[in-house]
Parts: sequence; structure tokens; C-alpha cells
Amino acid sequence: MTIRTMTIEDYEGVYELWMTIKGFAIRSIDDAKEGVERFIRRNPTTSVVAVEDGKIVGSILCGHDGRRGCLYHVCVHEDYRKRGIGKSMVVYCMEELEKEKISKVSLIAFTQNDIGNAFWKGLGWTRREDLNYYDFTLNKENIINYNK
Repeated sequence: MTIRTMTIEDYEGVYELWMTIKGFAIRSIDDAKEGVERFIRRNPTTSVVAVEDGKIVGSILCGHDGRRGCLYHVCVHEDYRKRGIGKSMVVYCMEELEKEKISKVSLIAFTQNDIGNAFWKGLGWTRREDLNYYDFTLNKENIINYNK
């Protein structure tokens, strides 16, 4: 098992992995190859893949805004779970964020993702109940409507 920095050349294998994960949701724009390439260009050292026998079996998109880090799309292929791959990938990301002087990292887990939520709780992550998460889809139509 090798854990290493993700490159855009890994995209097809990562996308194939994403498609095997039950309950996993991707966005056509952000998670298309072009979107992931922009993300990796902005955060060249912090995303990670786990590779075994030439196959990507785990991945995390990880980046930061200069203040806070964030983990996105943390996943391990079902056949490779319970082997410490997820934890090792998280540690890899944390070490890379720390090198960039980032002192806090967050993530979003769907409330009905029981496996993921148990994983994060088991690793000692704190579930925030003191805030709400909001998002807004940026596209021309939404921005025009927002400005009315």
C-alpha cells in the first residue's frame, strides 16, 4: 500500500473509486476533471491517494484557504476498509496542512452517512452543533437573480 500526493493524472482512478462509494455525491462542475485540476493547482501538496496493486483504493481532496484546511470526498473502496487506509490518508493530509502553517481542519459529512460519521467520531473529531452550514451555487443566472 502506498499513500502519496494526488496528481491530476490520478483523476480517472479517483473518479472510478468515487463511483463505487454508496451514497457518494459529486457535482458535475466541481468534480469534473477540470474542477479537480483547478483544486489541485491551488493546493498542489495536500490531496492524497492510496494505491495498491496499481489501483487507487482511497482518496481525499484536501485544501486550504490560507487559514483553515478542509477535507473533501474522503473515501476508501469498500473492499479495502478496516485496514487503516482512511486514517493514514487523513494523517498525510494533516501533515501537509501543518507544513503550510494551517492549524485547523474541517470536513462535511452527510448526516445519514453512518459509516463516515462513525469513522470521524472514532478518530476524535468534534461534531459542531453551534453553527449552520450554508452554500450558494454560483452561476450567471443565480447571481443575476440574487442581485435583483
